[in-house]
Amino acid sequence: MHQGNRSIVYIDGFNLYYGAVRGGPHKWLDLQKYFTLLRQGDDLRRIYYFTAIIQGSRRSNQETYLRALEKLPLVEIRLGKFKNKTITCGVPTCTHAGRKRFEVPEEKQTDVAIGIQMLEDAFENRSDRFVIVSGDSDLLPAVHAIKRLFPPKKIIVYVPSRSPQRGAAIELRSAADQDRTLPLRLLKVSQFPPQVPDGHGGWICKPPSW
Repeated sequence: MHQGNRSIVYIDGFNLYYGAVRGGPHKWLDLQKYFTLLRQGDDLRRIYYFTAIIQGSRRSNQETYLRALEKLPLVEIRLGKFKNKTITCGVPTCTHAGRKRFEVPEEKQTDVAIGIQMLEDAFENRSDRFVIVSGDSDLLPAVHAIKRLFPPKKIIVYVPSRSPQRGAAIELRSAADQDRTLPLRLLKVSQFPPQVPDGHGGWICKPPSW
């Protein structure tokens, strides 16, 4: 393919999950198949999937999914971490409103990691098109830097969203050369088979609750 078609995809995993996948029947998502269908005119070079390991009962499902993703030749998983954050109760009807504080986990490093990887790929001239799957405005500094330092490079944003409010992402959309809401119709046709070979004679099985 022509060099101008080289593309790399940068996925904010939690943004994708909570914006487009959660609550639906298509969680067992083959990212390589999905983005090959979505970007049919591109020379797809790499798909970066940024996430962090969650705690609780759903962790085993997530770890199973990550094992399946690792078998895809174009997908590279980048793990961040959670850090506890103190918040104050803001529910107006709660007797502790404005006083009681809670420790809640907050994902860290993802936006910075995506931005650094994008800039590195731009400086190394690994891609012509930077496909961002997120609606997070924290990615704006990296986007602006690439547009300023590498004007021929194209920034394409897909916002994962099932609702207009979440899908607004006005700042990030405005900074991109192209922007779309992530197509939900491709989720159904981009699922892994129920069992994925693990490369050692065994199988990675779709979680029963999925």
